Formats: sequence, structure tokens, C-alpha cells
Amino acid sequence: MKISRVIIESHAIQHSSCDLAERPSESRARGIGRHRKLAAVVVASLFASAVAAVSERSATGQEIAQPASPVDKINAEAAKAEITVVPLRGHISVLMGSGGNISVFTSRDGKLLVDGGIAVSRPRVSRAIDRLGPGSVKFLIDTHWHWDHTDGNDWLHQIGATIIAQENTLKRLSETVRVEDWNHTFPPAPLGARPTSIVQTDKTLAFGGETLEMHYYGPCHTDSDMYVYFKKADVLAVGDTFWNGVYPFIDIVTGGSIDGMIRAANTNIALATERTLIVGGHGPVGNRAQLIEFRDMLAGIRKNVAQLKAQGKTLEQAVLAKPTAAYDAKWGHFVIGPALFTSLVYRGV
Repeated sequence: MKISRVIIESHAIQHSSCDLAERPSESRARGIGRHRKLAAVVVASLFASAVAAVSERSATGQEIAQPASPVDKINAEAAKAEITVVPLRGHISVLMGSGGNISVFTSRDGKLLVDGGIAVSRPRVSRAIDRLGPGSVKFLIDTHWHWDHTDGNDWLHQIGATIIAQENTLKRLSETVRVEDWNHTFPPAPLGARPTSIVQTDKTLAFGGETLEMHYYGPCHTDSDMYVYFKKADVLAVGDTFWNGVYPFIDIVTGGSIDGMIRAANTNIALATERTLIVGGHGPVGNRAQLIEFRDMLAGIRKNVAQLKAQGKTLEQAVLAKPTAAYDAKWGHFVIGPALFTSLVYRGV
């Protein structure tokens, strides 16, 4: 059995903001703000204790050992966390509280999900899905292979969902993955959790009166990322190519890179309009202006780190030079801190 050595992402605080309609009233807009704040509190409490246990490495490469895997701790928190449901538009809602953001489209033909969260959240996720209206889950689309987005695949398949994903998601879910820094080994996913409808580059799906366009970015956050665009509703689910308001994780071992992340951000910007709602893998639902801000942050830090590397600076020296300093107040306040993000960028330039 092939074993991949993978450094997988920690988890950022997930919030969600949204439009309840194309032109919400002032009172409804205030309601969105209150819902957004509630979502922030719920999800922050979910991940706070789990994130504290993540095994890290210092700038000199010295490992800080932890007695237990943070994956187990995050699972334990997810098992008891409440699921927050935030409606967008076009019968699309976002569920928060089980790993990455989950998009749910409800239609006369049944339901479709983009990402499935963490399996231990099944009872609460299932209730949240049921409350969105009648109809079973017909399709589940994985934006990429990471566990916090695909761990729910098996139970969703058991209730009838056809799983759609890029071919490298199938590859990663079919092999054993040892995450050294997290002291955790992910076994191959059960056969029922593996995608059966495979996307190589592009796929279009007509379902429930909506047209969904899927596109593979190429290597970016991982080697398996793709977006899902709800054309009629103008809602774009981009997975972990967009972390709204925090530094993103880049899974270099499975094909990710800072340059790939910038290319993916440019792809998202080109597709979005001022009206488009952007559902990232972590963080609040965003808009095109926030995508541009995210891209500019990535490009600015890449430039700074590349200059240091070109000067012959070692990783330790680059970290000490604080090439992210101009961005840390906004982006560096949670899981992926300035030192770790500098290291991820340095390894990719």
C-alpha cells in the first residue's frame, strides 16, 4: 500500500455572511449581520481547543511534540458542535460547524452538497439538511481531498448521494496518508466514500433547475482542487483556494504552491462579478473585492519572500525578516500564523 507523507491544513475560524435575496431590505440586512456574529462565535468555540493542540515545528525545524493528534481533538469537538445554517440565495445555504464550509442546494429534484464536512457531525448535519426542505441528497461534490471536506462522503453516499470529484481527489482518498506533524494516519477511505463521477478538467451538471459548472484549477492548494459555480444563483464555491480573512494553508506535499494559489485566485476573480457570492473553504462568505484583496496579499508576500530567498537567506533568516509584517494584523491572527505561512511560501518559490 502506498503511503503519502502529507502536511495537511489546520483549520481557520469559519464565519459566513450572505445575501438572503438579490435586494435584501435594511431590516433583513441587519438580520444577516446578527447571524454572521452568531456563526463566528459557534465556529470559533469549535476549533479553539483543537487548534491549540496542533503539532508545529519551530523556525529551526525542531518539532514540538504533542501527546494527542489534533485530528482526534477536532473530531471530538465536531461531534458535539451545533451546525449553523446561513441562507444565501437561489435555494443555496451554507452549513458551518463541521470542518470546511458546506454548501447545500435544495431543489424539486432533491439536494446537492458541495463538500461533506466531518463524519462525526452526521446527526447535526443531517438534521440541518432535512430542515432545508424535502428531498434526499442526490449529489455530493468534493472541492478537494482534505479530510475536513471529505470525511462525510461515506454516510452521504450511504443515503444515496453520487460523489463527484477531480481525479486526484479519488487518488488521495484511495491511499494511506501519514500526517507526521499531526501524529495521525488517514487510512484509505471506504469504497463508498470514494468519488465515482470523475472530473478531469471540466464538467457541467444540470440539476433541479440550476446549472453547475465544475472546473479543475490545476495544482494550487493541493493537486485536486476544483470550483463549483451555481450559474443561475451566481454563487461560486471555491473550496480552500480562498480563506477569507486569514492566511491559507498550502499543501505542498500533494502539489500545492504559492504560485498555484495565486493562479487559482486569479481564476476566481475572472469568473466573479460584483454580485457573485464566494463560498470559500474557511471564513465568511465573500465577494469579488475580497478575492482581489486575498490575491494581492498572496502576491505581496510571495514577492517579499522571493526577494529574501534570492538574497540567499535561509528559511530561518526569512522568517526572522518578517516578510508578512504588513499583512499580519488582518491575516495572521489565527491558525496559519506569519512564521508558518512564510515557510509555506518559501518552500514554493
